[in-house]
Amino acid sequence: MQVFYRIEDFQSLPNAVVTIGTFDGVHKGHQKILRRLKAIAQETAAKTVVITFYPHPRSVVSSDNKMIKLLSTMDEKVALLENYGVDYLLVIPFTREFSELSSENFIQKILIDTIGTKKLVIGYDHKFGKNREGSFENVKANSHKYSFEIEEISREDIDSIGISSTKIRNAVLQGDVKLAKHYLGNHYSISGLVVKGKQLGRTIGFPTANVQVREQAKLIPADGVYAVKVLYKTEWLNGMLNIGVRPTVDGQSKTVEVYIFDFDRDIYGENITLQFVEKVREEMKFDGLNALKNQIEADGVQIRKILNS
Repeated sequence: MQVFYRIEDFQSLPNAVVTIGTFDGVHKGHQKILRRLKAIAQETAAKTVVITFYPHPRSVVSSDNKMIKLLSTMDEKVALLENYGVDYLLVIPFTREFSELSSENFIQKILIDTIGTKKLVIGYDHKFGKNREGSFENVKANSHKYSFEIEEISREDIDSIGISSTKIRNAVLQGDVKLAKHYLGNHYSISGLVVKGKQLGRTIGFPTANVQVREQAKLIPADGVYAVKVLYKTEWLNGMLNIGVRPTVDGQSKTVEVYIFDFDRDIYGENITLQFVEKVREEMKFDGLNALKNQIEADGVQIRKILNS
């Protein structure tokens, strides 16, 4: 997959089938669009193009300029899209100025002049252009003016509920990582750098790796204790993870720390990925380190069962 971060670097294609969206999380609804995109490309000998934006458009156009917490960083999104056989990814820098581009100009300048679109595939609720004025109905009604066809992909439902990135973000914020997986098709994950902490876990027999998530916009699940899968280099390991302020020992700044089962290597300065399998309990304050140690031991037994089932 070729990735372009500037519109002017993209060279027009003779036959492109294109989709547009933020694709946060690349969930099952997005996957339905991507499968259709690839099928059309195979039927018509076309190249697939995904247009996405950075930063998230809502973080730019919202009245309070509030940062949107995201399911996937740009690097994660690139990797996920590549897994679906996308040929070209165009990441458009989303600015206030770009948000003023009308849907008519977006179609002419981006879809036609820049890419060479022959077919546009969009989700049932996708809108584009200034004030989200561009829609399937709008493009379809004016299709005689354009040099491409358009196809709308219906909503993807699970248990009669439409999948959306917003629903998944809410599930993650509530710690319901099992529901998030149900909608994503894979475990919700975060990646980060292992940094030195206060090493209090080591004093009670549970040395933990403190994980620093460097992408500010990355959504961190709710505080609590989780069963997790840990990717270290190319090796998958099991572990239990705590997110919170550690009220028993200091109760101050929030940390993400993981105890990796049956593992005693020094991984400071290394990057690891954590896949959230299940939340097992809320973070709690205990009457001292012995009570905390006993609870962690019980958590470990429960989490090993979850991860080995």
